[in-house]
Amino acid sequence: MGLDAVRIAIPSRLGRVWICDKSMTETRLWIKENSTLVYFLIAQFVAIGAAGASVLAYMVKLETRVYTMETRGAAYTVSRMDEMKLNIAKLQQDIDKNEDSIKRIVDVMTRELHIAPMRKP
Repeated sequence: MGLDAVRIAIPSRLGRVWICDKSMTETRLWIKENSTLVYFLIAQFVAIGAAGASVLAYMVKLETRVYTMETRGAAYTVSRMDEMKLNIAKLQQDIDKNEDSIKRIVDVMTRELHIAPMRKP
């Protein structure tokens, strides 16, 4: 018999006997000796799986958004855009009021202090 034909009987808790040949024993020994590499490879597989799950979740979320937009239709989107336009118009009016107020304050201060306003370049 050659060395490859050597078999080892390993008893288990259930009363069964597992037969392992020399290559299986060598494999287990290699795994024990290179456990750091094995753990690193397992961690890489876990990280790749997590990245895949993250991409899948993003794709599902994006598809849900598209479905929602298709369900609600363009009317909902147009009404939201109109609301945004109204908010922008209101903000622009507030800005104009504030500019007028600042101009009045500068005019009053320059009149009372007899200071000529600075020219813009």
